[in-house]
Amino acid sequence: MHSSAPQGHGQVRHAPPAPDTGLPVLPELAGLLAAAAGRTDAEPPGGGPVLREAACGYWSRRGLDCHPEDLAAAPGAGPLLTALLAAHGGDVLMPRPCPLGWTPQARLLGRPAYHVPTPAECGGVPDPYALLETVRRVRAEGGRPAVLLLSVADDPTGTVAPPELVREACEAAVAEGLHIVSDETWRDTVHHPRDTVFVSPAEMCPGEVTVVCDLAGSVAPAAWPAAVARFPTGPRAAPHRARVLDVLTALGADLPGPLATALAHALDEPQTLTARTAAATALHARVAAAAHRVVLAAGALALPPEAGRHLYADLGPLRGHLAERGATDSIELEEHLTARLGTPVPGGHRFGDELGALRVRLATTPLLGRTPAERSEALAAADPLDLPHVTEALRALSAALGGDAARTDRADTGEGART
Repeated sequence: MHSSAPQGHGQVRHAPPAPDTGLPVLPELAGLLAAAAGRTDAEPPGGGPVLREAACGYWSRRGLDCHPEDLAAAPGAGPLLTALLAAHGGDVLMPRPCPLGWTPQARLLGRPAYHVPTPAECGGVPDPYALLETVRRVRAEGGRPAVLLLSVADDPTGTVAPPELVREACEAAVAEGLHIVSDETWRDTVHHPRDTVFVSPAEMCPGEVTVVCDLAGSVAPAAWPAAVARFPTGPRAAPHRARVLDVLTALGADLPGPLATALAHALDEPQTLTARTAAATALHARVAAAAHRVVLAAGALALPPEAGRHLYADLGPLRGHLAERGATDSIELEEHLTARLGTPVPGGHRFGDELGALRVRLATTPLLGRTPAERSEALAAADPLDLPHVTEALRALSAALGGDAARTDRADTGEGART
């Protein structure tokens, strides 16, 4: 039920970043960054008051009230997660699959990382019964489970966990004394917000959840490294925040002053930014649905993408076809599809998945076009699927997955049930 991923599976050298919008930086944000370029001071560890006040407004608009003293900012999700794990101590539990950086961050601190299976209908949140069993076994073996990482709107699966599952998993974790770190980077990229209910674990267990958001690629451009954590309110959380600030100070993980100025404006969510976010989300949702149809038509499996700019494909039903092309595990599959598509296609081993499973994360950004002009054209189009370069990109994806040959292979093996 539980084990840390084998050592060879967690390497992230030259790993691709999380999928970004692929769209140009808004002139409004670029102008603010340029105007603040003369600022020579860095933000204090954890971020200055203006940035933290703006982050408070961002979370308050999402039903998570807080105060500036409840927050900490860092130059990227990696340093922030390292500081959070260091502050809490103990062993780390996380769903399988999980975001690319989670396992390496735990190992960097010398902490065991235990991967817990997720239910069939989504990723990002562990099955509650599997979580309890994993905690029991870890303790029986002398371990000290302390932190559960989860992501309701998930990378890599692109799914959104239903509220009842989130509640059950959180209640199980809290009952076992685990502190929950909820990565809500992708919450603003839910494809159909009127039909999808996103509930933060911090709403269910307010005293036991730290919320983190990687601003790079969600609130701000992907090239702007920044992340913010919202700690629980109350005196019990204050020591954890203080230890996080100590670790960030030791790492020299301070936000550049000019970047903080532009980020604070982005967190205030002016209309121009929210309009761009909504348009980009609709664009990626449309293309992700088309990519999902391509994956299923090829005979592979994938849960329908509900958030983000990616989907997670299981090419197990195509194993025979892929073996003929030298792809017998996720490392070889990553190399094969990256070469075929000319864009990074990270294999499941990078996300804590089993090496022998033929799973990959497919990003939608490369399907929008190869140039900024093509991607901007896709954003402006009434239907991006009508554009020749988008159609060609989807056709190339189908061909890389095997097309008619893959469907024949699926029929021969008797596989192909939709997940």
